[in-house]
Order: sequence, then C-alpha cells, then structure tokens
Amino acid sequence: MENLLYSIAGILIPFVGTSLGSSLVFFMKKNINEKFQKMIVGFAAGVMIAASVWSLILPSVEMAENQGIMAWIPASIGVAAGVIFLIAINKIAQKCEKEGNEKKLDMLIFSVTLHNIPEGMAVGVCFAGFLAGNAGIALWEALILAIGIAIQNIPEGTIISMPLKMKGTSKKKAFLYGVLSGIVEPIAAFITVALINIVVPILPYLLSFAAGAMIYVVAEELIPEMHSGKKSALGVIGVTIGFVIMMVLDIALG
Repeated sequence: MENLLYSIAGILIPFVGTSLGSSLVFFMKKNINEKFQKMIVGFAAGVMIAASVWSLILPSVEMAENQGIMAWIPASIGVAAGVIFLIAINKIAQKCEKEGNEKKLDMLIFSVTLHNIPEGMAVGVCFAGFLAGNAGIALWEALILAIGIAIQNIPEGTIISMPLKMKGTSKKKAFLYGVLSGIVEPIAAFITVALINIVVPILPYLLSFAAGAMIYVVAEELIPEMHSGKKSALGVIGVTIGFVIMMVLDIALG
C-alpha cells in the first residue's frame, strides 16, 4: 500500500511542473511589447526543438534498441506520422474556419499536449516497474525521472499560457489551458501502469510521433511568426536560449 501511494504521488510530479510554468502568466503585464513577444515565440520554438530530440527521439531510439528493433525504424515512422497527422489536422481546422467555425485550433497547445502523453507513459513505465518489484527499478530512479520531466515541463507550461495571454485570453483562462495541457501526463501514466504489457512495445513509435508533431508546429507556426515584422533577430536569440535550457535540463536530468 505504501509503495502504491509513493507511485501515485510520483506520477503527479510532472503535472505540478506544468502548473508552475503556467502560473507565471499571472506575473505578466497587460501589454506585451514586440521585443518580448519575439523572444517568447523563439523560446517556445527552441524548447520544442530540444524536447523533440532529447525527450522524444533519442529515448525512442534507445527503447527500440532495447527491444531488438532497428533503432531508426520507429523514430522515422513516428516522426513522419506525427508530421502527416498535424498536416491533416491543420487542413481540417482551415476547412472549419472557412465554414464559419469560431473555434480556432491552436496547434501549439495541441502539439505540447500531444508531446506530454508519451512523457506521461514513460513515467508510468518506470513506476509500473517499481511496483512490479522484479524489473530492477528502484523508487528513487522513478522519482528522478518524474522530477526531471517536471522541471522540463515548467517552460512548456509557460509557452502555453503566455502566448494565449498575448492573444487576449484572460490570465485565469490562459493558466487553465496550460494546466489542462499537462493533465494528460498523469492520465497517460496511470493508463500505462494498468496496461503496461500492451503499451511498452509501441512506446518508441509514440515518442517519435509526438516529436514529429512538435517539429511540424515549429516549422509551420512558430518560425514564420518569429520572422514576421521587425526584430526577428530577437526570435533567434529566444530559440537559442530555449534550446540550450531544455538541452541542459534533458542531459543533466535524463
């Protein structure tokens, strides 16, 4: 019973990280100047590029190798499928807008939320191994992974809430959307624990699928926005800062 409680608490840790990042929206001023906007868009792109590589593609390759699969196959299939899926979703969204649907699909929120699902599954795999007792995974190892992902989720929660606030969404709603983007992680983790034997074999594909989705959003949404108008160099600086921070977190805590 004690181990189960530890596992439940550990699974919720990444969600806390996302919520903390989203809460930073309450410290924003009402008017965001163009320079800061360019920086935050670039920062979001940098975070997503680094997360695609270190949090998703490299773990996908490693898991495939451990499963005896040619390492590049799940990564290639997953990335391609993620990009194609987002292209299809974007086409559907554009069609809905033409037909007068006022609910505009926010691709950034969608991709970050999608990226959180395999991260939650990875946490679930670790805690399932701990609960099984015969997988060689100690509680501290599972907790370190959960804490590492939580720290990575802080900037991810920020890049959801801040752009929404910039578009005119209230701080409370922007915070709520950021929190909701992270709630999929504990849900995915609990499902993985319950269905561990089914989920683990396809996890390399799911990880790289999420990476493909994020790559699409960076290329289609963030980079063009970063270069629109003036001060595009600030966006490049933001990309560099976001990429380096996320890279350091992934390497140091991975």
